[in-house]
Amino acid sequence: MAGTIKKALAKNALIIAPQWIGDAVMTEPLLRRLAARGERLTVAALPWIAPVYRAMPGVAEVIEMPFKHGGLQLKGRWKLARQLRGRFEAAYVCPNSLKSALIPWLAGIPRRMGYTGEMRFGLLTDRLDNPQLEERPPMVEWYAALSLMGQTYAEPELPMKLTGDLRPVLKMPPQLMDQALEELSRIPSLPVLARNSYVVFAPGAEYGPAKRWPAKHFAELAIKIDRPVLVLGSAKEHDIAEEITRIANAQQPGHCHNLAGNTNLVQAFALIANAHRVVSNDSGLMHVAAAFGVPQVAVYGSSSPEHTPPLNDRARVVWLRVDPNYQPPLACAPCYERTCPLGHMRCLEDVSAERVYKLL
Repeated sequence: MAGTIKKALAKNALIIAPQWIGDAVMTEPLLRRLAARGERLTVAALPWIAPVYRAMPGVAEVIEMPFKHGGLQLKGRWKLARQLRGRFEAAYVCPNSLKSALIPWLAGIPRRMGYTGEMRFGLLTDRLDNPQLEERPPMVEWYAALSLMGQTYAEPELPMKLTGDLRPVLKMPPQLMDQALEELSRIPSLPVLARNSYVVFAPGAEYGPAKRWPAKHFAELAIKIDRPVLVLGSAKEHDIAEEITRIANAQQPGHCHNLAGNTNLVQAFALIANAHRVVSNDSGLMHVAAAFGVPQVAVYGSSSPEHTPPLNDRARVVWLRVDPNYQPPLACAPCYERTCPLGHMRCLEDVSAERVYKLL
């Protein structure tokens, strides 16, 4: 802990957003708290994350940072920081990286708050220490704890007891929703996108294959579902989605539609928000579905729903690690590895399509 804060609340605050969709969604309760106490919020986000914050009612402005994954890109950060000078009284830095704290520091923002992270002692004026791995709270609480730094407090420790609703909420502006659905309606092969008339699959997970339920299981599930199935994801996940649609359509032609890489994030949000059900891995789109309150089933492998759960009363989770009837017990989970270190992928291979179907 960097010390007790006894300073006035900020009126204009800059939020440095995480670079992953799921993490961005999980910052919403933090932003909601800041907005509720009168802070005007401007979010600086990478272009592929920016749409998440445009669906958060508490955000006044979104600035798209012209950066790519990786690299310090100091010249670009200095240029953006100069444009921001004098605009903000405070900054909340959500990521742990050193580079994420550079812009508030270069912009001369008086109060710069975040976790200690990558040795950021000189870049942040107020810091929280990261909890030990075995003590870390759910990610949404980890982000929401930053709201305690903008008020007077006395040395809180993590995991903190945070009052109020910590479930992320997204709400697309009606005009943005209508525009996205109109754009999607021009795709000739798609069915009519009436609300609750289709099911969305999100079979990807950017982190790695140890978080991805096998495509053959998704395909088997698609065959069981009596509504059209839309498969969403990034261009990197096109081949996974294509395998699902190929297998499913071999038995039910035209039943499954591969949209991976063919929609932008706003269009994906619109499809998820209007879906009858969503089936996914532990991924960014899982958190999007939860924040829109859509009924969903999430399949977990190498990660843990105790740390990054879908915070949605209508969500159902499949995680063999806690299933007393699954034998032999899955003692290796959660391993948090990108690929299965043991090579068997039991945590996902042994989750049947029938099991997921019963939860829909």
